[in-house]
Amino acid sequence: MGISDDAVQVRTQGWRRLAALHQMIETELERALQGGHELSVVEFSVLDSLSRQDGWHMRMSQLARAAALSPSASTRLVNRLEDRGLLTRILCADDRRGIYTELTPAGRALLRKARPLHDRALRDAVAQAEATPELADLVAALPELTGVGPREAEAAAAR
Repeated sequence: MGISDDAVQVRTQGWRRLAALHQMIETELERALQGGHELSVVEFSVLDSLSRQDGWHMRMSQLARAAALSPSASTRLVNRLEDRGLLTRILCADDRRGIYTELTPAGRALLRKARPLHDRALRDAVAQAEATPELADLVAALPELTGVGPREAEAAAAR
């Protein structure tokens, strides 16, 4: 049993709309972070991921997954951030092959300064997407994107 041409067309159109939403948001975040703090979106994501870890560190493989990067791309990114003094690498005490990545005080400080700008740019991009007829229903379908979690969405729907 195959998928009808109409079903393929609908899925393809949905995928293009989702890609357009992603691009709109990422472009706004990139513009804001580069202009305000000389950070890329993926650099911010790495700093943010590290800040959310107990002990403030992650294995390089975990970091690559968190940033959706290949191992070699994550190594190059870590090298750049380490050169800027924003993070450091630490050898794992019980596994000599393991390398942890950890935020430095400068990395934590930059993240603290960049987070409000990131959050504001994200809100602006989501508002712009909500105002775009082709994207509004996608934004509505992703309540976490608008800062409305499942409980808030249920409460709003019950009203």
